[in-house]
Amino acid sequence: MDMTVSARERNWIAQRLANDAPDILQIWQILWRRKWSILALVLIVMMVTALGTFVITPTYRATSTLLIEHKSANVVSIEQVYDPEGMGNEYLLTQFELLKSRALAERVVKKLNLTTHPEFDPRQQPEPLIDIGGLLASFSIGEAIPVILPEDLEEGVDPTEAKIFDEVTKTFMKRVSIAPLGKSQLVQLQVEMADPRMAAKAANAMANGFIEGQLDATMEMSMTATNWMNTRMLELRTKLKEAEDKLQAFREKENLVDIGGVSTINAAELSATSDRMIDARRQRAEAQSQYRQVESMRRGGWAKLATIPAVLGHPLIQQFKADEARARAKVDELSKRYGDRHPALEAARSDLKAASASLRGQVEQIVAGIERNYQLAVANENSLQASVDANKAQIQKISRKEFQIRELQREVEANRALYDTFMTRLKETAATSDLETANARVVDQSVVPTQPIKPQKSLIISMAGILALMAGIGLSLLLEMLNNTFKGAEEVEAKLNLPVLGILPLVKNKHRSQIASLFSSNEDKSFSESIRTIRTSLVLSGMSDPHRILVVTSSIPGEGKSTVAANLAYAFGQMEKVLLVDADLRRPTLAKNFKFPVGTPGLANLIAGTAKVDECIKTIEGIDMLCAGAVPPNPLELLSSERFTKLIEQLKDSYDRVIIDSPPIQAVSDATILAIHADAQIYVIKSESTSVPLARRGVGQLLQSNSPVTGVVLNQVDIKKAQKHGYHYGGYYDYYGYTNPQKTDAQTTQGSKA
Repeated sequence: MDMTVSARERNWIAQRLANDAPDILQIWQILWRRKWSILALVLIVMMVTALGTFVITPTYRATSTLLIEHKSANVVSIEQVYDPEGMGNEYLLTQFELLKSRALAERVVKKLNLTTHPEFDPRQQPEPLIDIGGLLASFSIGEAIPVILPEDLEEGVDPTEAKIFDEVTKTFMKRVSIAPLGKSQLVQLQVEMADPRMAAKAANAMANGFIEGQLDATMEMSMTATNWMNTRMLELRTKLKEAEDKLQAFREKENLVDIGGVSTINAAELSATSDRMIDARRQRAEAQSQYRQVESMRRGGWAKLATIPAVLGHPLIQQFKADEARARAKVDELSKRYGDRHPALEAARSDLKAASASLRGQVEQIVAGIERNYQLAVANENSLQASVDANKAQIQKISRKEFQIRELQREVEANRALYDTFMTRLKETAATSDLETANARVVDQSVVPTQPIKPQKSLIISMAGILALMAGIGLSLLLEMLNNTFKGAEEVEAKLNLPVLGILPLVKNKHRSQIASLFSSNEDKSFSESIRTIRTSLVLSGMSDPHRILVVTSSIPGEGKSTVAANLAYAFGQMEKVLLVDADLRRPTLAKNFKFPVGTPGLANLIAGTAKVDECIKTIEGIDMLCAGAVPPNPLELLSSERFTKLIEQLKDSYDRVIIDSPPIQAVSDATILAIHADAQIYVIKSESTSVPLARRGVGQLLQSNSPVTGVVLNQVDIKKAQKHGYHYGGYYDYYGYTNPQKTDAQTTQGSKA
C-alpha cells in the first residue's frame, strides 16, 4: 500500500511539473477573459493622453538651407596663415560645429532681440500648473520645448541683462539643430519655436549670420595676416641687410677678390710640385739603394766596396783596375826573374802600390759621391714634400674661406628670396578681393511653417495606447498569477491529479439552510442535476466495491462541504437507505441547517454512551440524520475511540450508505481520523477561493494517511462568468436542464437515471 501511494505521489508531482510549463493557449484564455478590462484601460489612457496633447503648446520648425563650399586662402602659397579648407568630411563637420556655436546664437539673439520675446524672456513666463510636455518628454514621445523659468535664475536676486542674455542664448541653442542632406554639401538649419513667424526669422537670421560671421572672420584673418606680413617684412629686411653686411665684412677681412682664380693657381702649382715630388722620390730610392750597398760592404774594406756595381761600373775604376792589373802582372813577372831586392822588382812593386792607392782613392771618392747623392736626394725629396704640404694647406685654407663666403652668400640669397616672396604676396593681398567672399551661401530661405512638428498627437496617442495595452496584458497576467485558485475543472485535474466528480453552480440569494435542502426542494434545476452527476460519478466509481462510507471534507471552513454532504444524502436517499452524520464536533452545522431542537443528542452522545441510537437519529424528508450533539471538550479522543469504530460498523450494517460530514483537513486533525473509516473520500473545493497550495497540502495529508480520495467536487462555480472566461462545463451537469429551467421533474429524473 505504501508503494502504491508513493507511485501516486510521484505521478502527481510529475503532473504538477508538466502543468507548470507555460501554455500559450492558457495565456490567450487569460487575456480573453479580461479583454474588456484591458480595452477599457486602453481607451481611458488614450482619452487622457488625447486631452493632454491638446494642452501642450505646439512647436513649429523653420528650415533654411545652406550650401557650404570649399575655399582656399591666397594669403601665402606655402605657409598659409588662414586655411578654412579641410579634407573631406572634417571640413564639413567643422562648419556644422560653427553653425551650432554660441557666437552665432548670440548674434541671432541680439539681431532679433529675443531677450524681450515672451517665449524666451523669463520675466514674462507664467508658471505652468502641470508640465505635461516635460512628462511626455521623459517618455521620449514628445520633447518639451526648453523655456526659461524664473526659478532657473538665482533666488532673491534680480536677474541682470547679462544673466538674461546668457540664459536666452542657452535656450535658443537648444532649439537649433543641424541636418546635413546626405553626402552633399547642403545643410539645413532648423529652429523650433512656438511662434512660427519668429522661427522663420530666426532660421534666416542664423543662415545670414553664419555667412556674415564667415566674412567677418575672413576679413579679420586677412587684416591679421597683412599686419603679420608687414611685421615680418621688417624683420626680413633687417635680416637681409645684416647678411649682406656680414658677407662684405668677411671679404674685406680676408682680402678676397677672386677666390676661384686663386684656388685654380694653387691647384696647378700643387700638380707640378707633385710631379717633381714623384721624380725626387724615385731618385731618392735609387740613391738609397746604392747607399745601402755601400753600407753593407763598408766592413770589408775598400776592396769590397770596389765590387759594388755602382763603383765597379765607374769608368775610372775600370781604368785604375786595369793599371793595377798591369802593375801586378809586371811584379809577378819580375819576381820570377829577379830577387826581392832587385831594383826593377822594387820599382814594379812601387808602381803596384801606387796603382792600388790610386784605385783605393778613386773607390773612396765614388763611395763618398754615392753618399752625397743619397743625402741630396733625401733633402730634395723633403723639400718637395714640404712644398706639396704647403700647397695643400693653402688650398684647404682657400676652401674654408670659399665655404664661409658661400654660406654667407646663401644666407643673403635666402633672405632676399623670402623678402621678395613676402613683398609679392603682400602686393597680391592688397590687390585681390578673394578674402571678402564667403564659403557658404543660402540656397533656400526659410518660410513660415504652417504645420507644427510636435506634439505628434497621433503618435503620442498610439504609443499611449500600445503602452496601456502592454500594461493591461502584464497586469492581467500578474493578477492571474497572484490569483492562485481553482477556476475550472481542468485546473483541478491538472494540479491535483484527481478526477472531478462534478461541479456545483453558485446559488445566489439563498440562505445556508435553504441550500442544504436545495436538492430536495428542486428549486434550482442546474444545482439538482449537478448533485445527480456527482451521485452518478460516485456510483460508477464503486461498481466493483460500493462506497458504503462516504466522508466529505475540504481544506478550510466555508467551502460548502456540509451543503454538499446534505444534498448528496438527499440524492442517494431517492435510491437507497442513507444516513447523514455530522462528524464536525467542533463547528456542527447539521442541527442548525435543519432546525433540530436545542439539546438534541447526537454523535458525541452516542460515543460517550449518554444516549441511544434511536434517540439521536432524526428523519427529515425521508433521510436519517445524526447531528453532532453536545459539543465535547475532547472531540479528537472521541473519534479515535473504539466506541466510534464499533458505531461505524453498526451503522454500516443498518444503512446502504453513510455520508459523514467531516471537519476541514487543514483546520483540525479530526478528518484524518475519519478518513481511516472511509470507503471513499470526497474533497470539496470552492471555486476561485481555495488556493492551490492549500488544496495540495490537504490532499497530500489524506494520501499519506492512506485515505481513498475518490475525487473532487468544485463548489460555487459562477457558470455564466466561467463561460465568458472560456470555461465550459457541459460534461459535468445537464446543460439543457440548466438552460431550460422549465423542464419537469420527471424529465430531470428520467435524464438522471439514463
